[in-house]
Amino acid sequence: MNDDVRNIVLGVVAAGISAALGWVARTYLWRRKLRRKQVFFGLPDNSESLLVVNRGATGPELSVMRYDVFALLELAALIKDCNAHAQILPHDTARQGFGERTEFCVGGPASNRRMAAHLSSLLPGVRVNVDSEPGPDRGAFQVGSERYRMENGREEYALLARVTAERSQNTRPVFLFCGQTSITNQATTRYLARNHERLTHKYGNSSFVLLLKVINSQAYGPDVVELVEDVTRAAQTALPAAATAPRNTHRAS
Repeated sequence: MNDDVRNIVLGVVAAGISAALGWVARTYLWRRKLRRKQVFFGLPDNSESLLVVNRGATGPELSVMRYDVFALLELAALIKDCNAHAQILPHDTARQGFGERTEFCVGGPASNRRMAAHLSSLLPGVRVNVDSEPGPDRGAFQVGSERYRMENGREEYALLARVTAERSQNTRPVFLFCGQTSITNQATTRYLARNHERLTHKYGNSSFVLLLKVINSQAYGPDVVELVEDVTRAAQTALPAAATAPRNTHRAS
């Protein structure tokens, strides 16, 4: 074998080794990223999860509002990326505990009984005004001593929470998407889809509660979302039995 042939063979071998090492490195990084995502969502390979949504008022069959359908699509994509499966349940038929399967609960407590139960047991520092009569406080959030009113279509709030019932690595998380309107439910799921890597880096598999603000949804839909603050401590601290009026009220200017 002359020098030219030997150089060609060595070049091919080196290229093959480099390609193989590159493939191994990319596969390793991809798998590590997937595992971190699966841990954050509590969705190992082939695991089951629950999507709990409102039942529409049009009849006994399951019907979901348009923006809540979009929210489900956002979540379904995340679940599929984790190589997991989902079961959709109406809020009034999800009569079971939590912690065995990851749960994604969409909708405010006025129309989602399951959400109302989760807020009461998991986030005792949160109150949502569910009065049906028009008024400035209709749909308002109270988190700790702060109240957040909405101006429909211009400035609306939503809570994004990842909570667990027990301090156990085997307990699956519950994700809550509690908006003041249906479009803010979708905005909250979209925020999670876009920012889950950052949230994973910051919180790992710990609980958190974030207050989000949806800006001018009548023009921008669910796309313009601002993080107001992390309200985990206030949301998880029970309010007094006879809570006084909040010190501050936040509303659109």
